[in-house]
Amino acid sequence: MVWTGTWVAERLGVELIGGEELPALLGLALRRNPKRAHLLVSSVLGKHVPQRPSVVYGSGLGLGVRVRELLGDEEAARSVVLGYAETATALGHAVADGLGLAPYLHSTRRPVAGVARAGGFEESHSHATSHLLLPEDPKLLAGGGPLVLVDDEFSTGNTVLNTIRDLHARYPRERYVVVALVDMRSTADLGRLDAFAEEIGARVDLISAAAGTVRLPEGVLEKGQALVAEHEKAYGEKAAVTGAREPVRVTLDWPEGLPDGGRHGFTPEHRELLEAALPDLAAGLGRALETAPGADREAPRTPGGRGGRGGRGGRGVLVLGFEELMYAPLRLATALEETGHDVHYSTTTRSPVLAVDDPGYAIRTRLVFPAHDDPADGPGERYAYNVAGGGFDAVVLVVDSAADTPELHAPDGLLAQLAAHVPRVVLAVVPSYAPTPVPSYAPTAVPSYKPTVSEDPEALEAPEAPERSSMLPEPLRGPAFSSYAPEEVGWLLQDLSGVELEAPTEEREEAIQSGGAHYAESLPVEYQPSARYQDLFHSALEGSAARIARAVGTVTETVLAERPGRSPVLVSLARAGTPVGVLMRRWAKARHGLDLPHYAVSIVRGRGIDANALRWLAAHHDPADVVFVDGWTGKGAITRELAEAVKEFEATEGIAGFDPEIAVLADPGSCVRTYGTREDFLIPSACLNSTVSGLISRTVLRSDLVGPNDFHGAKFYRELAGSDVSVAFLDAVAARFDEVTEGVDLDVKELLAADRTPTWEGWAAVERISEEYGIHDVNLVKPGVGETTRVLLRRVPWKILAKRGADADLAHVRLLAEQRGVPVEEVDELPYSCVGLIHPQYTRGATGADGKAVVSQ
Repeated sequence: MVWTGTWVAERLGVELIGGEELPALLGLALRRNPKRAHLLVSSVLGKHVPQRPSVVYGSGLGLGVRVRELLGDEEAARSVVLGYAETATALGHAVADGLGLAPYLHSTRRPVAGVARAGGFEESHSHATSHLLLPEDPKLLAGGGPLVLVDDEFSTGNTVLNTIRDLHARYPRERYVVVALVDMRSTADLGRLDAFAEEIGARVDLISAAAGTVRLPEGVLEKGQALVAEHEKAYGEKAAVTGAREPVRVTLDWPEGLPDGGRHGFTPEHRELLEAALPDLAAGLGRALETAPGADREAPRTPGGRGGRGGRGGRGVLVLGFEELMYAPLRLATALEETGHDVHYSTTTRSPVLAVDDPGYAIRTRLVFPAHDDPADGPGERYAYNVAGGGFDAVVLVVDSAADTPELHAPDGLLAQLAAHVPRVVLAVVPSYAPTPVPSYAPTAVPSYKPTVSEDPEALEAPEAPERSSMLPEPLRGPAFSSYAPEEVGWLLQDLSGVELEAPTEEREEAIQSGGAHYAESLPVEYQPSARYQDLFHSALEGSAARIARAVGTVTETVLAERPGRSPVLVSLARAGTPVGVLMRRWAKARHGLDLPHYAVSIVRGRGIDANALRWLAAHHDPADVVFVDGWTGKGAITRELAEAVKEFEATEGIAGFDPEIAVLADPGSCVRTYGTREDFLIPSACLNSTVSGLISRTVLRSDLVGPNDFHGAKFYRELAGSDVSVAFLDAVAARFDEVTEGVDLDVKELLAADRTPTWEGWAAVERISEEYGIHDVNLVKPGVGETTRVLLRRVPWKILAKRGADADLAHVRLLAEQRGVPVEEVDELPYSCVGLIHPQYTRGATGADGKAVVSQ
């Protein structure tokens, strides 16, 4: 038999590495997803590939038995099982059944009015990422027993670790068990689980049916997207179906009070109630199949279809579930199978996957139809895979009553699509379970959550849920992301290292100035310093380390003095602010024994700060404790950008308390109140790009890569590790802390007594220069040593203005200007050491001051 991953493997070079059982459990397909090209398609999950219900249910039951053996009966009885929507809802149910003693809850993407959120998280690689936890009983997750987390696939581990971290902050416990059909972690990810367990101080076990890994060649994402584009038009055309037979509707005698699934919790008592009702429910389905019209029709087939199935009465039946509603259809299918019918089971899905009619490909056919349950994220396409051409004689579609809508019955709806491909269609509707709200006293890490509690707790009618739960991934940390130690900084970013984002400087400049692209939509090619330039960096660092250390100490002590009795949360503006934030954290620890939290977030001129990062911060810290940190000010554009962004965030989100004031190492533009110095001097971290900033790129904001629920992106340039001086820079400055202590105390005393009101002197100077040099755009005037260096490294410079007599801080600027053929003009009465002028109205035919084209050397 041909392996159902052959087609993808041959075209993309994707390899499945592991035991002999893996190809039998997994096939491969391609997904329409900008974050991950391939999809591991399980043959035993019952989602994309129809499978015997006894096989699907048995796979989960067996894993549940193993969990019970691991925990023992006493701990098993104290445990809670948590499954993931939408793919693993039935798998988690089956694991809970195998465990036998534990209640079950699965995450959901369907908000329910009146039910408080007990948590939430993001699934970073998914097309639809936000997960909610909505237990009817708010105490369900609050116990101290083991939490068993069930997913179909354990690959990077991000989803599971995000969940544990979120819940551990709210409901700490000593033990977690992760359960998956397949453990597909890469070698690099194998140690993350143990490190994470040590970090949170809990035991984390992993149980899987099989283990292996996927080897992805370089460029697989782009190649996969190209293949999808090439083949997409051949499949999934949505069209109205005329003349289709009406389905037979069967009224299920569903037990009163029995939940339709685990969206709000499913207890062992609920399981007993369902088990008792299943024989009668199956009998009702059997009768509906007998009376369904269409017995005279032959099941349509595709060239790769299976043909008709000859179970009892000559019928091959597919029981088709609906997105998160997987368990009820699965149990109905198992009960129908036990009566002697030839039954297969699968469900519809939100996940867009390419269909290719080839025996070596896991997704042979695709039905496309509109969503029919009034989803919270709005209308959109839904899919049923491997149903058309499957040769089924009958299909039993099982939905909950919330999904029995006009869209389901429309001419282009799911029922019509099924009727066009299957002779008999039976519709079984399970009543949607409506929880009864109960008072909630569950802890929350969301500061904006203010439960209304009267003097009489019994008078509380319903829980008041947080306005927004934390549904975002945890910060990225080194060494997996950046060369900084994990405790030095958490990056509230998403990793785009696998995406080609770099463009030649001249192309970027032309696109930016023409309005065809925003500077944050691409990255410049990383500057590789010459040996001479690297020598300048090290000389500058040696000569200025004490000066920088004094500025670090001054700004840190000022921050602490302005917040007596509070513990600041340092939030650097990536990436220039990140080394400064790390140094401020080191100073606070060395001088005061404070272990200050430190994060890096993205802010983009013209687009504002990453609102999702602010949401994450508000969910984990008091916004009033947040101190924004940057390296230096130029004309103050980012200072103004941050103030406007925070104002807009508070107005739209209803989360207040963030102070938009920025603490900087150097404030030559007189734009902020909190600074280490207002001198414009060389900060060596401005000399380089990623190699002095933890090997992290500038941040990226592009709509096809960064969705509305994503952090902004950045790349980790692991390949530049040989040139990395990030930690060397930090260590050189921190080594001078002791010798500058007295000077810092003196500076802080003077600063706290002085009038530090910003004069915006720098902005006035920039406006004057812009007009004087005929540029007429302040965005093309970059004042200060740091900004001038950026112009020379990333943009197309026109000329450099250097303050006469400021040679000590400008050696690297003059070298870069020499290498790029950019003139340096000596200027008197400049409030900065230097100013970089970006070429105005740049095109690749533009000329510089000397009449020659300006190009990168």
